[in-house]
Amino acid sequence: MFKGFLILLLFFLTGFAGVVHPADPSSDAPDSLPDSSVSFKAADSYEHALHVWKTPEDISRWVAANFSYDMRRAMRLSATQRTKNGGFPIYTPSQLFETKGGVCVDLVRFGVETLRSIDPSSDPKYLMIEFARTTLAGNTLRLHWLAAFRRNGQIYFFADSKRPGHIAGPYTDPDDFTRDYEQYRGRKILAFREAESYKKQQHSRARKLKTSGEFLYREAGGFGTKENDHGG
Repeated sequence: MFKGFLILLLFFLTGFAGVVHPADPSSDAPDSLPDSSVSFKAADSYEHALHVWKTPEDISRWVAANFSYDMRRAMRLSATQRTKNGGFPIYTPSQLFETKGGVCVDLVRFGVETLRSIDPSSDPKYLMIEFARTTLAGNTLRLHWLAAFRRNGQIYFFADSKRPGHIAGPYTDPDDFTRDYEQYRGRKILAFREAESYKKQQHSRARKLKTSGEFLYREAGGFGTKENDHGG
């Protein structure tokens, strides 16, 4: 009887395999630690990795096993701290490979630039998402970054600090992905755009979401981002 009670208690504390738990909407940090059980193609350096890795899956497996979210750095990159202290450099892919940590824009730069080196035909791009503003530890957070690539006419998304190692897709359009992602994150998405760089785009346009109680349609809108407006 007591043994059965312990098993039931463990079930409620840990859940069971296959259940999808909603994300914590207050942070871009993953809801779990790096998974050391994930097998990946090991490399002695980032330059070595560029010779060893061939696909987005190779990048994602390394990220799943190694990437840790740096909450202190996220706060320094928040809109609140940037207003006070100015810009903050984004890690290069080699720096992230060495530190194995960072925030969403560090990870997405790693994903996009690495994939451009090993598989440029997959057309890697940045996906910038503007969420409704939220505050964490007194700091305003609103922007989030992921990487996108194409395969067989479909689009996939990866290098997401919220779920490192996960590849979402296939999708026919970023619209479909952002609808799913909004539900997963539990945060309202105001706008998004694909871009060639995480830096300022002088003539960029984002697809804005217009609402009347719920999302009805999306259209092109004049939305840009400052070079140091990186989010977490």
